[in-house]
Amino acid sequence: MVGSRLPRPTRPLPRPPAPASPATRLPGGRGAGHAAGLGAAAAAAAPEAFAGGASGWVAQLGARIPRWLWLKAFGTTAFMTAFFVAYFALLDAPSGPALAMPLTALDAAIPFVPGFFWAYASLWVYVGLPAALIGRLRPLLGFGLWMGGLCLSGLACFWLWPTTVPPAPRVDLAQHPAFALLQGVDAAGNACPSLHVACAVFAAAWLQRILREVDAPALLRAANLAWFAAIAASTLLIKQHVVWDAVAGLALGGAWAWASLHLRIPARAARAARGQPL
Repeated sequence: MVGSRLPRPTRPLPRPPAPASPATRLPGGRGAGHAAGLGAAAAAAAPEAFAGGASGWVAQLGARIPRWLWLKAFGTTAFMTAFFVAYFALLDAPSGPALAMPLTALDAAIPFVPGFFWAYASLWVYVGLPAALIGRLRPLLGFGLWMGGLCLSGLACFWLWPTTVPPAPRVDLAQHPAFALLQGVDAAGNACPSLHVACAVFAAAWLQRILREVDAPALLRAANLAWFAAIAASTLLIKQHVVWDAVAGLALGGAWAWASLHLRIPARAARAARGQPL
């Protein structure tokens, strides 16, 4: 028909985009590019989680040492000073006659080994390691308070029940000046329980916990236990203690270590639920 308009051809409707696969789809409609960005950000925020191997646990321990360093240095010095003042006060003025600890057949069989003097002396380095490797304030204060409770309970034993180590047979201290000096300073009193053993087992338990947290290799955890064993054995091998002293010290330190790491104080329970490390 003349003058009529022809109908315009219709345009094809646009084809809807293919749905994203489950592997590339994120909540909120974000795709694989955004996922890659999130992965990069997470890696930058927590490099220790992606480092793996030795660099991961070494970096974690190295990052913990400078945290609260002034408190660690001052607190450790003050703690040891206060402990030794109380220890030597009880040593010089016991509350009553000291009971000589009985010797066992094992004491008679254990030889005198002068070389273990250095393992005995290394306790004062060993007990400071857990505090040095704790990176948060609450666990650091908790370690100090629990260790203080352990030492106070040991000093209470010395005051309530004075004990002494009997002279070691077949040991000529004149041939070993270092041991003569040691026994001149740390006399035979304050024997049971052995606080050397008690403090060593307490520190060993905390170090094991810390090394597991940072996923340190099994060899390092075994070295920690070997150091503890050397300190404990040294108390017998240089005749500063007898077997019953070491057994009592192991029980005392073990009890305090277990309580400090397992009792569910509300703040610790909340921290454990959040997965927060020491």
